[in-house]
Amino acid sequence: MSVGETNSGGRRKPRIALMGEFSAGKSTLSNLLMGQRPLPEKVTATRLSPVWISYGTRAPYRIDVDGSKEPVTLAELENIPVEQTRSIRLFLEADILEVCDLIDFPGISDPNMSSSVWERMLPEVDAVIWCTHATQAWRQSEAAVWEDMPQAVRENSILLITRFDKLNTEKDRSRVVKRVTRETQGQFGAIFPVSLLHAIQAGEDYDRWDASGAGPFTAHLIDVIERLTALTARTELPLYNMDSLSDIPAPVVAPVMPRRVQRAPDSGRSSRERAPAETTAEEPLSSVDRILRSS
Repeated sequence: MSVGETNSGGRRKPRIALMGEFSAGKSTLSNLLMGQRPLPEKVTATRLSPVWISYGTRAPYRIDVDGSKEPVTLAELENIPVEQTRSIRLFLEADILEVCDLIDFPGISDPNMSSSVWERMLPEVDAVIWCTHATQAWRQSEAAVWEDMPQAVRENSILLITRFDKLNTEKDRSRVVKRVTRETQGQFGAIFPVSLLHAIQAGEDYDRWDASGAGPFTAHLIDVIERLTALTARTELPLYNMDSLSDIPAPVVAPVMPRRVQRAPDSGRSSRERAPAETTAEEPLSSVDRILRSS
């Protein structure tokens, strides 16, 4: 898939990149968002070229740097030549993928991988969820990469301070959040401290889910996907290729939001707060809301 390619329905989905340094929690984040592991247990995403994940049942393939495509199998992913591969395309039946694509980037500062491996995929991106490790949050190397992100991407991007449970005291947690917020002022649409592992382990324990930080983060992410859906309906060009959102053509007509992103009339309450009897066939929950809040 290349810049400007649409889905079979004629409108491309928003493309959200998962980025950060090595061991910042990107793999755990993708598990949380999709409710499943996108890669086999033994495969480490940090050793791969960017993995572009879309909804569907198609067989995986790799896209060479020259644009040619080659079928691959999940078992041989780690044998794919990184420097010669622009992206690996995977297809899964996960609810969130019905309303957006996810692009899992390798760590930005891996000494064993040229930065060109992930830099060449940036023009495909509409927004980013950036993971920064709480114990060494927002390092200079991260700030240097983010400095070059266009404002059009920044406005709908999210900064996650991951592994927040590794900070032992409230004083430490407060200090890290304040510092990161100060140093990234105006550079992200929102910042959330979160323990992704605790979120996954929460199951149906709603208090643990919210305490992990996943509740506020996923509620905001739903709003971001809604905004991006409206924006990408107006342009085939990913937002990375624009300096600001003002460069996007004005809508000719109001975009129709996909049914699975629309909120039910009483969306002031989360799906975790609803009793099962309240959900009817005529008033479906957003699939994004359901998958994020029930992982």
